[in-house]
Amino acid sequence: MAAFPADAVYLVVKASLWSASKVYQSGSSKYLTPVPQESDEEIAQRLTLKKVTYRIVPFLMLCYFVAFVDRVNVGFAALQMNRDLGLSASAFGLGGGLFYITYILLEVPSNIAMEKLGARVWIARIMITWGLVSAGTAFITGPRSFYASRLLLGAAEAGFFPGVILYLTYWFPARYRARIIAIFMVAIPVSSFIGSPISAALLQTDGLYGLRGWQWLFLLEAVPAILLGVMTWFVLPDRPSEARWLTPAERLQLSAVLERERRTSNAVASTKPPLRAILRNRYVLGLALAYAGASGASQCLSLWQPQIIKSFGLSNMQTGLLNALPFGVASVAMVLWGMRSDRSGERIWHTVLPLSLLAVALFAALASHSLPVTMLVLCVAVTSTYACKGPFWALSTEWLSAQMSAAGIAQINAIGLLGGFLGTYLLGVIRESGGSYPMGLQPLTVLSALGCAALLILARSMAVGGVHNWRESFDTPSTARAQQMATARDAGGDAGE
Repeated sequence: MAAFPADAVYLVVKASLWSASKVYQSGSSKYLTPVPQESDEEIAQRLTLKKVTYRIVPFLMLCYFVAFVDRVNVGFAALQMNRDLGLSASAFGLGGGLFYITYILLEVPSNIAMEKLGARVWIARIMITWGLVSAGTAFITGPRSFYASRLLLGAAEAGFFPGVILYLTYWFPARYRARIIAIFMVAIPVSSFIGSPISAALLQTDGLYGLRGWQWLFLLEAVPAILLGVMTWFVLPDRPSEARWLTPAERLQLSAVLERERRTSNAVASTKPPLRAILRNRYVLGLALAYAGASGASQCLSLWQPQIIKSFGLSNMQTGLLNALPFGVASVAMVLWGMRSDRSGERIWHTVLPLSLLAVALFAALASHSLPVTMLVLCVAVTSTYACKGPFWALSTEWLSAQMSAAGIAQINAIGLLGGFLGTYLLGVIRESGGSYPMGLQPLTVLSALGCAALLILARSMAVGGVHNWRESFDTPSTARAQQMATARDAGGDAGE
């Protein structure tokens, strides 16, 4: 069993490389595959981006894999820990959700710090800090120390995800971002797909050297974060101009393309708006509400799904294996859906459709009273919540100007994570008051539906001409729409107007 985690890490890297290779081997002319009409400059750009993808995306994916394992492994630890520490359902839900409070409060400052200090320094700091805090969770003794550890973990990890999204905009032009973000974010379902049986197996170390299985789980799963944090300093250059593994011509060409895109995009404001205006911008807040539906469901299910499955009378190991199934399906679906979004150039409906399916699946959970039906509902819900994320973040980076990106992306992610806090906490409260797990998921049904509505209203308010038609909207590239709609967006400004 000792070799299993190493094999799992190898599979994550191999999966990311395979996904990246498919991006460049696709037969569509809208992908990076060479076609007769390509100019020499386009061919050079494609080859440069292929090199960039292989050098930075698998490493970032591995870092996010570890980050998410350390964030949600408390869901498996709860199978033993809650009884040992006397945690009620509502206490566990509150503790699970408190992570997002400090995460939200510190996310925007963290992203701004990364923009000033550089990705290499700041991402390394984040990873080492959260690794140490995660290891310290092994020594909590009751509800209060559990709450404290979750608050500290949120503070330590704040800014990692939006920081990476911002970092990817330094390397990839807008039309490639959905597939790249989807490949990066596949680390989330893969972390649960691989991490579930690992966590379940670590619970079997119960009693080793006088420690409980859940304590070993926290200690051992924290080590990779610390090691990867040290490696970050040597692996990640801050920008293309600092990448020694690119030739001087490649560095110049890629930097010029990205700078030209930032300069010419109609979505870029002429002056940098003040931070307060960015945080109150109605489009930032609207995108945040849309993201709250997907984020709330994924975060809540990551923490509560092991207990939902175990409630059917399964062992810890059986729970770990079944818990992996929905995330395995989601790992494949989110990459394919992100690639489809890039192939069509469409973002809005590629976000709205899976978010709508998520709301339907969560509502359908009310009719699930058997393990097979529950697993089907969970597979659909988990797949839907992850499928929309690649197109959503590509849409967000296209709609926000370069001056708004650092604070705007962090604000979207931070407010969106409130869905994770509310969903996690309310499920625990509903369970403790005598409600079922399906009933506890219904607040997320409402949140997902509101997220769909917010995104559609936002898109409609920006629409120009005949984009309202469903089919036309589905086929119209969102980059072009973002450029057409910039005037309306810029006129919207502050959410308080």
